[in-house]
Amino acid sequence: MRVLVVGAGGVGSAFARTVARWDLFEHVVMADRDEQRAQRAITGDGGRFAAVGLDASDEQAVAELIRKERCDAVLNAVDPRFVMPVFRAALAAGVTYLDMAMSLSHPNPADPYRQPGVKLGDEQFALAQEWEHRGLLALCGMGVEPGLSDVFARYAADHLFESIDEIGVRDGANLTVDGYEFAPSFSIWTTIEECLNPPIIWERGRRWFTTEPFSEPETFTFPAGIGPVECVNVEHEEVLLIPRWIDARRVTFKYGLGEEFIGVLKTIHKLGLDSTAPVRVGDAAVSPRDVLSACLPDPAELGDKMHGLTCAGTWVRGTGKDGSPREVYLYHVVDNAWSMAEYGSQAVVWQTAINPVVALQLIDSGAWSGVGVLGPEALPAQPFLELLNSHGAPWACEERTPATR
Repeated sequence: MRVLVVGAGGVGSAFARTVARWDLFEHVVMADRDEQRAQRAITGDGGRFAAVGLDASDEQAVAELIRKERCDAVLNAVDPRFVMPVFRAALAAGVTYLDMAMSLSHPNPADPYRQPGVKLGDEQFALAQEWEHRGLLALCGMGVEPGLSDVFARYAADHLFESIDEIGVRDGANLTVDGYEFAPSFSIWTTIEECLNPPIIWERGRRWFTTEPFSEPETFTFPAGIGPVECVNVEHEEVLLIPRWIDARRVTFKYGLGEEFIGVLKTIHKLGLDSTAPVRVGDAAVSPRDVLSACLPDPAELGDKMHGLTCAGTWVRGTGKDGSPREVYLYHVVDNAWSMAEYGSQAVVWQTAINPVVALQLIDSGAWSGVGVLGPEALPAQPFLELLNSHGAPWACEERTPATR
């Protein structure tokens, strides 16, 4: 398989290091607006890798590069602003497409905290028939969350439960970063989109609806010594993907952000620093969010200053195969010290990058196949989870005492 990776930031670089470590794929092209950054991502990785400069917003240029390099698959590792041009370029070039975040949402202008407007992924699903007609696969949301969390949901539905009341993705960590009072472990662009947009919830009969940011706080106890963390509703792709393929009464996503982190995000919003509309500063026109991004540390370069664990997982409750109430948490924990020692990547970006690596291995072998615009839960979970364990950071399933309701 010949793979084009668009974006050589933290996740793209972690992907390259993992592929090099495991000697996977015939040829990998790392493409980035900053060609030097693409080159740094493949330093020392030999002739199977190439680095090129590429503007991800230029759909024609992306398609031309796919054809020039004779790629079989494209992994979109840039932020969600560039999902659609890369997505359309892969369709035009006739190759498999993967991403780790879907096309952007746009809040309902009249009733943003009750009714969805344009939902995450709507623009991609609108082209599903074209992908089907051409017999091509677009595998969307194939990172860790979304991605592995969706695979967990599929596994639970197929192997653990007769019926499901709720699927709730729960993300928490005890990570700290030396020398910074505020240092997101992921792109601030993505963080703002997730945390300040109206969160979305699915309920059978009601379908998708929105709520206030940071709503419905709950304390969720995470494994591996992370312990109890307050989690709140956040907009995320799993809520848009899981109900399309898995029958559940309710689907939610909650993130363990912490009071201080939420406070900073609220202040950013109050000051208008989350805006993407350019404002004039002297003779220049700049987006406040771009200025904010430039002022914050690059998440890809925080690894040697980070300490602790990150946990991504899917909590499921319902009726087990034996007819009794059941509640489980399927999860994946990465220790930052381990990921830095093994792969030279901080925990959050490596935990994201390993999942498209596994997905591409399965597609390359034929163990995963399909046509159209699909989420990870549309494909069998067992081969994915078995292969994930071979990369050194195993997943686990924790039985929990079903709550009395």
